[in-house]
Amino acid sequence: MAGVACLPTTTRRIPPEQDDGGLPPIVVDGGGDAPGDAPMLKPHAVLGVDPPHGPFSGGTLTAIRGNGFASGARVWFGGNEVASELVLVLDPQRLQVTSPPGTPGPADVSVQNGDDASTRSTLEGGFSYDDLYLEPATGPTAGGTLVTIHAESPVFDDGTNVEIDQAPCAVEEIKSPSELTCRTPSGTPGSKRVEVTDAAGETLDVLDAFTYVVDNDGFQGGLSGDPIDGQVQVLVLDSGASDAIPGATVLAGKSAASAVVSQTDGFGTALLSSPELGSTVTITVAKKCFQPQTFVDVPVDKLTVFLDPVLSPDCGDDGSIPVGGGTPGKGASVTGQLVWPLDGELRQKGFSNVPPPVSDDVKQVAYVFRLASKPTDSFSLPSAVSAVTPDSLADVGYEFYLSTSPGNFTLYALAGLEDRSHSPYVFTPYAMGLTRGVAVEPNQTHSDVFINVDVPLDHALSVDASGPTPTPRGPDRIEADLAIQVGNEGYVLLPNGKLTSLLPPSGPFNFVGIPPLANSLTGARYVATARAVTGSAGGTPLSAVGLFATVTDGRTIGVGSFVELPVLDSPSSGAAWDRATFSLEHHAGGPKPDLTLIDVGSGNGLLTWRVVAPGAPDHIEVPDLGAVDPDLALVGGPLAIDVHFAVVGADPTTPFSYGELTGAELTPRGWRAYAEDVFFATY
Repeated sequence: MAGVACLPTTTRRIPPEQDDGGLPPIVVDGGGDAPGDAPMLKPHAVLGVDPPHGPFSGGTLTAIRGNGFASGARVWFGGNEVASELVLVLDPQRLQVTSPPGTPGPADVSVQNGDDASTRSTLEGGFSYDDLYLEPATGPTAGGTLVTIHAESPVFDDGTNVEIDQAPCAVEEIKSPSELTCRTPSGTPGSKRVEVTDAAGETLDVLDAFTYVVDNDGFQGGLSGDPIDGQVQVLVLDSGASDAIPGATVLAGKSAASAVVSQTDGFGTALLSSPELGSTVTITVAKKCFQPQTFVDVPVDKLTVFLDPVLSPDCGDDGSIPVGGGTPGKGASVTGQLVWPLDGELRQKGFSNVPPPVSDDVKQVAYVFRLASKPTDSFSLPSAVSAVTPDSLADVGYEFYLSTSPGNFTLYALAGLEDRSHSPYVFTPYAMGLTRGVAVEPNQTHSDVFINVDVPLDHALSVDASGPTPTPRGPDRIEADLAIQVGNEGYVLLPNGKLTSLLPPSGPFNFVGIPPLANSLTGARYVATARAVTGSAGGTPLSAVGLFATVTDGRTIGVGSFVELPVLDSPSSGAAWDRATFSLEHHAGGPKPDLTLIDVGSGNGLLTWRVVAPGAPDHIEVPDLGAVDPDLALVGGPLAIDVHFAVVGADPTTPFSYGELTGAELTPRGWRAYAEDVFFATY
């Protein structure tokens, strides 16, 4: 592995009005062979790459330091040239580059200015490609993340052993000689070494290949395993801290009287075993001070459940409320600069693609964001104190700071005009930029991240959405959303990415001022979604459809058919629930649901029982929790029964399998379309 050379020089960008045409500083190398020789000038050099290694699949955000880099600099890792949109020239001494795919082992890093071969310089072995990489590359410290390990060579066999930080990662499936899955052991926060050993004793060893973080994003829970053969294994974890939950009650069966009952051990696991378990079984998990869950007609022998804690003073030690929503003190931050396309003299042209202000109340500003997790999230500006302005000038561009959570993510910047005569401020973007592969560990800061603001927001696209069959209660209007999907990493949200019309709409929704899929957005795609909602607050009944993707702008696209609204026949409105059954209706029209999800809320939302069932059944049975243990029962009084019919997955060509259900598919972000309504009863 090549070392990283540090460059102890600081380069300050000279604004055009101060540029006297002087030459940039020149890095000097050591002298000749004889003592006392003067230093030899090296007008073109590659001195260091940071980080010096990454996966063979490419995608590592690297900083290259050297000398003599021009605005048209080209970069090679071994024999692979980096695409021009992935090369950002910061100044004559610095480049920011995303590594291309390569062959495991050391690779020379070369830089050349345009087609001028005389400027080519090379750092031998400047970057090393790792033999393997993990997806996902992060997971909770509690362990249990199902990761896929990809190797460039066919090295995996039945005797393969995997260790993360010297602890075994239990191999679940060898999908091919170059791909396997395993479940991570528990660990401590930070980046860890991954070692793979095959049956012959050959070892692949990669440092920093997996990072433990204190959250549960890497392990979503759900169904897995083989068809049921007399037993089901259940793992129960706390959704807030990802810790095992001992002493939880687990039932296999639809009736409290006849169910197979077990308790989770200190590791949060319970084994339900009975020769009477059929090919499918209803599993219910409950514990005092946690929200219960039921999975109807489970067809496989492994179930992982994340229970949400009940946020009540009665549920903690000495009256303290249980932890929820993550662990404090594990934040992270990113600092860097926004840069604009340079002229031929490598001079700064900041905010050059943003119109000048027309009044004192209008300012040129830019903001930095992380990608959103779903395209229907609402766009919101950060605090005005985080705005980047022309006064934020740094050595190369304009300085930004972002407080965030740990992980490996993509950042984007929006630059435009902000009218501060309104409250809240009105922000109109005119340009944007994006950079991938920003990795930051818990309680750390990732510095020197540069975002090239090189994409104008000057295109348009129309979305056609008609809506479902309305009921007397609603919906009465449609909200259409347009976002930009960046691989599997998330979504770019835009201030003008949401439009609203009363039902039925008079025509397509026209989105103006969107970016072309060029430069840093090359490979991204537009994603359109629509929601038929009730009232200006966007309430229920509602039906949402979306994730229609295209790479073509300037046209009208359709988002597809809406799921028809659910109807709850029993319990009837305002009546007492029998604590064991639901009767439902699904009207003809629209796509057939893959999943039914019912949240039964009691105590004004204090205790909510989630029931999940495959398809759109007209009858669902669950065990009466109060008959099992009064401490597990819902709170007496009014019930709010929130019913969802969902079409799961983003790809309509991939059939949904209930036996492979994940926790991510239990929320709207994992659904292609869904309908929702809320009904009321008593308990």
